[in-house]
Amino acid sequence: MIRACIFDLDGTIADTVESIGVVGNRLLCHYGLQKRQIQEYNYFAGDGADELVKRILEASGGTGKVDYEEAKALYRKWFEEDPFYHVKPFDGIIELLVGLKAEGISIAVFSNKPHHAAVGVVNRIFGEGLFHAVQGQTSSVPRKPSPVGALAIAERLGVTPDECLYLGDTNTDMDTGKAAGMFTIGVTWGFRPRKELEEHEAKKIVDRPNEVLAFVKERNHAETHCQ
Repeated sequence: MIRACIFDLDGTIADTVESIGVVGNRLLCHYGLQKRQIQEYNYFAGDGADELVKRILEASGGTGKVDYEEAKALYRKWFEEDPFYHVKPFDGIIELLVGLKAEGISIAVFSNKPHHAAVGVVNRIFGEGLFHAVQGQTSSVPRKPSPVGALAIAERLGVTPDECLYLGDTNTDMDTGKAAGMFTIGVTWGFRPRKELEEHEAKKIVDRPNEVLAFVKERNHAETHCQ
């Protein structure tokens, strides 16, 4: 029986690539480096801000020329000046979330953003109270693919890992859900292609949000009638 769905944030429920790319390019320009195309940030993002900064510096020839610690601090400072630039839910996500709650499913967010930033983005674009839990990176919750945060959310919601779906758009998300012992669903509308999700053993891949709700209803209905 599925009792909870845990969602990644960036690239899964929220279209944030432009907000990330604009700040990343500002950082590169600050150091006199070549800007990247916004779509390239689909590959730079997904593993937290520090890893993103490392990747864009490598891609633009800044490794060894730019102070990495300084660049990380600048990226975080500038991102927090306008973290909601062109950020919006993906089409169909609101309907999915409302539909899941109507089915009695708990919903949560687990992000590699710092915790306060994750909560801020979720509350800004989805409103307070829609999700039963929101968890970002903290000193006690390490960055994905560690399953610590996902397991902590499951415990908070009062469900077991095998009662959870873990949904995300990257290899990191699939590895996180697998490590947590949860059923992984890869979504194709986010940062990474279907092939990456397949290679990291997504148990199911969906192209539209409404496929998730249909899957939950079908699976729970089947299990209810088998009891």
